[in-house]
Amino acid sequence: MSLPTEPIGSIPRPEELIESLQAFRHGDLSQEALNGVYDRALRATVDAFEETGSPVITDGEQAKPSFLSYPVEGADNIEPGGIEIPFAAGHTRQLPRLTEGPFRYETYAVDYLTRTQEHATVPVKQAVISASALSLLYPEGGLEGYPREAFLDDLVDEVETDIRQCLDAGAHAVQIDFTEGRLAVKLDPSKELLREFVALNNRVLDRFSEAERQRIGVHTCPGGDKDSTHSADVDYAELLPLLFDLDAGRFYMQFASEDDPERVLEVVRERSSDDQTIFLGVIDVNDPHVESPEEVRDMVLRATTHLPPERLGTTDDCGFSPFGDDRSTARRTAFQKIEARVQGTKMASEELGLADE
Repeated sequence: MSLPTEPIGSIPRPEELIESLQAFRHGDLSQEALNGVYDRALRATVDAFEETGSPVITDGEQAKPSFLSYPVEGADNIEPGGIEIPFAAGHTRQLPRLTEGPFRYETYAVDYLTRTQEHATVPVKQAVISASALSLLYPEGGLEGYPREAFLDDLVDEVETDIRQCLDAGAHAVQIDFTEGRLAVKLDPSKELLREFVALNNRVLDRFSEAERQRIGVHTCPGGDKDSTHSADVDYAELLPLLFDLDAGRFYMQFASEDDPERVLEVVRERSSDDQTIFLGVIDVNDPHVESPEEVRDMVLRATTHLPPERLGTTDDCGFSPFGDDRSTARRTAFQKIEARVQGTKMASEELGLADE
């Protein structure tokens, strides 16, 4: 059996979609017209994904405003003005904030999944946002009549529902985006914040059976937006030991852009457990260079000197455009990189004697 390979999630949106979203937000385009643009973008993305030979695809997050805020877009009790996240390139992204309880989702990820399944001929995985990321929407000063403990109870219920609906709808896997993990170490070097994040996410994961958790994965990277990151300056080794305390069966790890890959692999070997499958990022999404299949193959073979092949898979370091307005990477480049990952993983499988008959 070949090594598994999966994308992370987002694909750069077509220019028509980016411009249509801007027009919609300014009141110059109807919801019906925008839905038509969404559908065209989704169909084009599914077709292009399948042309790469990818055995598993995503919706490219074409209809998501961002990987983080999709559940609360349009909610009456959400407004701008939350925590700001600075990126190395000099720009920031600002989270929304909750103004009153209760916390409820407006949109569940299963809506994106089922729409994609209508067009796809291969399995579809679905990315969802973590409980820990959404916990940042609760204001530091608290909310009258809605204590943080009540908020966290509601949050855990909603995230469980988000994941369970996708599993029930036949998702190949559900990927929890946990890009705030490395950022937590940057914000709090004592790692108390990271421990809180891990514990909160485990409250969600512990509601699933062992078999279900084998279809649930966690994605970690130092952020990715406009070819920049928010926490790549944090030593990966500061995150990894606690990352593997998460009760998930799959880990999608940024790796290709690491300066010291051997050290990362050694920490993964020491800290991860035998029942955790490691999907290593073999594509640097922030680098315009399109990796060759041979480069991907060699990266995989290097990893097998630290981890057994049966525990390995490949992925991309991050989504290519986690925020809907990101124009930094061309769609063509993204799909060329994905095709290189697919081909390189197949080449590595053949060299390891694992290729499908």
